[in-house]
Amino acid sequence: MAPRTTLTALLLTTAVALSACSAGGSPGPAAGGKTLVVDTSFDLKTADPGRMYEATGLFIGKAVYDTLLTFDGGDVTKPVPALAKSYELSQDGKVLTLELRPGAKFSDGSPVTADDVVFSLTRLRDLKGNPSFLLEGVEVAKTGESTITLTSKTPNPALPYILPNPVLGILNSKVAKAHGATTDDKDKAEQYLNSASAGSGPYVIESFNVSNQVVLRANKEYYGDKPAYDKVVIRNVEAATQKLNVQRGDSQIALNLSGDQAKNMPAGLQVKRAASANVIYMFATRNEAVSKTTANPKFAEAVRKGVDYAGLLELAGEGSVQAPGIIPSQLLGALPPEQAPERDVAGAKAALAASGLTDPSVELEYPSELTVNGLSLQPLAERVQANLKEVGITVELKPTPLTAAADNYRNGKEEMGLWYWGPDHPDPSGYLVFLPGKPVGLRLGWKAGADKELEALGEQAATTVGDDARKQAYAELQTRLNSSGPYIPLIQPGQNIVTAASVTGLDYHPVWTVDLADLGVK
Repeated sequence: MAPRTTLTALLLTTAVALSACSAGGSPGPAAGGKTLVVDTSFDLKTADPGRMYEATGLFIGKAVYDTLLTFDGGDVTKPVPALAKSYELSQDGKVLTLELRPGAKFSDGSPVTADDVVFSLTRLRDLKGNPSFLLEGVEVAKTGESTITLTSKTPNPALPYILPNPVLGILNSKVAKAHGATTDDKDKAEQYLNSASAGSGPYVIESFNVSNQVVLRANKEYYGDKPAYDKVVIRNVEAATQKLNVQRGDSQIALNLSGDQAKNMPAGLQVKRAASANVIYMFATRNEAVSKTTANPKFAEAVRKGVDYAGLLELAGEGSVQAPGIIPSQLLGALPPEQAPERDVAGAKAALAASGLTDPSVELEYPSELTVNGLSLQPLAERVQANLKEVGITVELKPTPLTAAADNYRNGKEEMGLWYWGPDHPDPSGYLVFLPGKPVGLRLGWKAGADKELEALGEQAATTVGDDARKQAYAELQTRLNSSGPYIPLIQPGQNIVTAASVTGLDYHPVWTVDLADLGVK
């Protein structure tokens, strides 16, 4: 989600939800522990790996399409083998070599081959769909009977962290080609891939409706451990109804409850709480044609020091944490909690005085109907408005329908904005888009050359190889970005998942939310 700087990114985890009664013949409780019913708020457009980049699509894609690499549970700090039994990144970070594991099969029983891998990854890159940017500048080649090599023009230490994304799921190339799949923009396989499976994952698609309900069934040809559930029914349900359904046993998992909604659950239900990888943040445009007020760097400093972060956390509820920087806490290079800013009203007033601005008034725009992990942006905006009034800044709230707000954001028309960002892949390189001259920076009128020291840190971070060195490079970059940039990271809202007592093995994952294959039943 081009990167998730497009509208797709902005819609991640958005509730486009319907009530359970519209879910198209919703099933009742699980029968014999073999059917799992999952309620979630759909953000879903397609099941085609080459085109998907929405939250619900990634959740489904993880179950249907195995990838070369994956992660162990919710740990995103180290990629581990999946379809590939081993991988090695060259010392210069430009060449990633993978060896396929023997015995892996597609759902029709045919073997997974290196040719399937080359076709799938080349198709993703050249289809020019939402996720194509992930392999931009990367050549994919078969260099042995079971060996695949990915070669990047520039150092790309993020590649092992990119490959686990479900959009890089491996297709059965013969089946896909027979239904119109190509490695260019003439591809016509999406309709087929929305109705059937061409993958090697633990589940296959039984039925698929982007508005109401998706049904998966266990893949009888799966080469790994067989999934515990024979069938998984995924329903599009608004958060309030999700709560009711899981309480009365009509579902076994509710994925999208806010911290308040997940409180005081009755005995027999489990609540899994964690900070989500979504960072809610504000920005103040640097484009003087849009606002000479916010383009003043001292104005952003005043806002940064004037926000009551502790108060925002109270509004967000359990599971939420303050965001010390734009990179979420789960990822390599995230700033430690002790570097998170604290409110400093005197410092904010001093920064405003130094700006030369007198009684500034600005508009803060945000999508009116957007919820992030069950949290509405409206109360956050109201709290910020009250905080900044105490500093001497008048904030006019501008709630705007999502589509219009997204257009304004994307076209750089917002004076101040309240949005959120989720990871394209669990690697800090995905956040370089916030720098001057990069996609998000440009939307704020922050052009290349605006902060040469920061830009140099970005170039260094992008090419640094080795976890320890990368961690330090991205921490330095964020420290500078916090002090001189137009962004004010606020919070990571909680991911509150409620399950029946019978469900075991659930771990929250910042990319695909939950791995259905990991779930057990007792």
